Amino acid sequence: MRRSAADLRILGIDPGTTVTGYGVVEAGNGHLGRLVECGVIRTNPRDPLAKRLADLYDGVRALIARHHPGAVALESVFYGKNVRTTVSLGHARGVILLAAAQAELEVAEFAPARVKKIVVGAGAATKPQVGYMVRKLLRLERAPSPTDAADGVAIALTYLLTRRP
Repeated sequence: MRRSAADLRILGIDPGTTVTGYGVVEAGNGHLGRLVECGVIRTNPRDPLAKRLADLYDGVRALIARHHPGAVALESVFYGKNVRTTVSLGHARGVILLAAAQAELEVAEFAPARVKKIVVGAGAATKPQVGYMVRKLLRLERAPSPTDAADGVAIALTYLLTRRP
């Protein structure tokens, strides 16, 4: 289903191999956007990595099938002190990118500090600050919960706030 630029749906994803946050935001109607759905995809940390990645892939494919987004936005790889965490995040991003590519969706990647800078105004913003601004920008009664879901919504908002019409 093709959408006009005025009602474009974006699937924002905060990747992880145990908890992946997501948010679906629809632009249009003269304001920044409307939250369609947010939440997390959880995998069992006791399962082998291959099983967790398959579960994550299935979860992302189900979100794409349910919401028909025009693009997928996700956090780019950041280089932390823990190499194992960075590699694990790379695996999660890989299956998300595969799901998006198979659905022939545009993919946009944003560094975590850029998401915070665009949504909050400070690249070192805290998770509560991100949740607060997501709530304000989308005129929600409360911030999306858990924080991984709020991060997914913030990533979708970053796409909408930085895209070229």
